[in-house]
Amino acid sequence: MDAAWLGLGGLALSAFLSATILPGNSEIALGAFLYQWPDWWMMALLLATVANSLGSATSLYFGRLAPKKEISGRALVWLQRFGPSALLLSWIPLLGDALPLVAGWLRLPVLPCMAWIVLGKGLRYGVIVLGIKSLL
Repeated sequence: MDAAWLGLGGLALSAFLSATILPGNSEIALGAFLYQWPDWWMMALLLATVANSLGSATSLYFGRLAPKKEISGRALVWLQRFGPSALLLSWIPLLGDALPLVAGWLRLPVLPCMAWIVLGKGLRYGVIVLGIKSLL
């Protein structure tokens, strides 16, 4: 098996875990991958975006499993005020991990939530890829 494909697998795993409450550092994995295989930037961008979005979808799902109770917090206030569009910020460390979880708990509609999640994460990884490419 080609080393680049193994690298993509590691990138996907890191991106998935980074979107959950589990530790992961997909930015470093993306940078390391692009350092080795700079011509694969589009594949890396798409894979990181999809895997990170799937991690957030997992959090959204687990949030839907939680029984509704009264809670408070910054993520709750944002989601109640802005609805699914607040999930554009799901790429932000720590706060972003909580947003999909709370969105699921609030039973926000899944498709709009996922559209905003994918957009935010795609933009973030796009900026990272452009930055890395400018350094190589």
